[in-house]
Amino acid sequence: MTQYTEAVAGRVTAEMAIVADDELLSAETIRDEIAAGRMVIPANRCHLAKQLVPIGIGIAARTKINANLGNSALSGDMPCELAKVHYAIRFGADTVMDLSTGENINELRQQIIDESTVPVGTVPLYQVCEQLDDVVDMTPQNFLDAVETQAKQGVDYMTIHCALLREHLQLIDSRIIGIVSRGGSLTAKWMVAHQQENPFYEHFDELCEIMRQYDVTWSLGDGLRPGCLHDASDAAQFAELAVMGKLTKRAWEHGTQVMIEGPGHVPLDQIPMNIERQIRECYGAPFYVLGPVVCDVAPAYDHITSAIGAAVAAQHGAAMLCYVTPKEHLGLPDMEDVRQGVVAYKIAAHAADVARHRPSVRDRDDAMARARFAFDWNEQFALSLDPERAREYYEISRKQSSTEQHCNAANGDTTEHYCTMCGPKFCAMRTTADLNRLRKEEK
Repeated sequence: MTQYTEAVAGRVTAEMAIVADDELLSAETIRDEIAAGRMVIPANRCHLAKQLVPIGIGIAARTKINANLGNSALSGDMPCELAKVHYAIRFGADTVMDLSTGENINELRQQIIDESTVPVGTVPLYQVCEQLDDVVDMTPQNFLDAVETQAKQGVDYMTIHCALLREHLQLIDSRIIGIVSRGGSLTAKWMVAHQQENPFYEHFDELCEIMRQYDVTWSLGDGLRPGCLHDASDAAQFAELAVMGKLTKRAWEHGTQVMIEGPGHVPLDQIPMNIERQIRECYGAPFYVLGPVVCDVAPAYDHITSAIGAAVAAQHGAAMLCYVTPKEHLGLPDMEDVRQGVVAYKIAAHAADVARHRPSVRDRDDAMARARFAFDWNEQFALSLDPERAREYYEISRKQSSTEQHCNAANGDTTEHYCTMCGPKFCAMRTTADLNRLRKEEK
């Protein structure tokens, strides 16, 4: 991959120090991972000139999370969506995707890019469809123009469903749901209406040239990702994955960075196999998964069902996790949904990083354990993935137990060195501290 090494790894040298500081990785390691295609740094030169802080996405780095945002024709407005972007970043999103499909999406996208310190992704097909009455009216040039427009705005990575071919469509007949990817379904409709091959596959080299010019990272979209457990790991999904592998190599030959979008809904026991197969078939390109959701029966709680799958996926090699909110399958998320989705995925990513023994990651957990044993509440809040919510719940508990605390104070006990669940008499950590003191006195 000499051309890839020179074209990509050489261009990101200026960002190495920032990424290395964040990851506790050497610049040489990051450069080698990028050169091998195992890491990407989504950093459009137009966004980089503003306030983008580059990050590395890859197996050697800590697990990243993405938050999908954006308005639709049914709900959402520009101030609200911008507020969600800031909220997602505040609670720990490493990237955001603008999936807007309503009006003024060019203006909204530009504001998101201008105000985001994290990489911004899009699905350009959505904009094309907004500009036309029907996707079947799209010409390849319409799409190329949309990609270039978004690249000029500063979009850092784009999801394009290039690997879904006409021959794959017959493979979805045995599915319950069929195609659940918006981009995948629109692409399939265009192919059937025109009886032609996927235009994004046919014009892949031209798309690569645009990506290279602006340093936009490919997110090869999985248009045939499973939308329920029944449809997971089937012939359609893996036929598209095989094409993704071939396109990965072609993208590298053009000097562009590539990551691979993954499933979807997958039974828990099939997740390791899915990750390992992607890594093998796509030559180690970073894998970016949507969950996966591990059961289909928990609407309003899919931030939990998917975070379970996300932790397992990241443990086995997924590089980035796309969050799911409690509103998944039900509606667009509000601010609280965004918060819950981001924090759930920060938990999943951290759990996976601990399991993979990434440098210094467990230090935070050990520090939390020491703070808990010392009843250092402020330190516990500082170490929390959501400090504000942790402090909020603690204050509620204190208010609920205020009568007991007043009684303790009257008896001379004002230390509050006990957990808020058990109280002073039954707090195991307080009892353990007493036990340790008694044992020392025995000696």
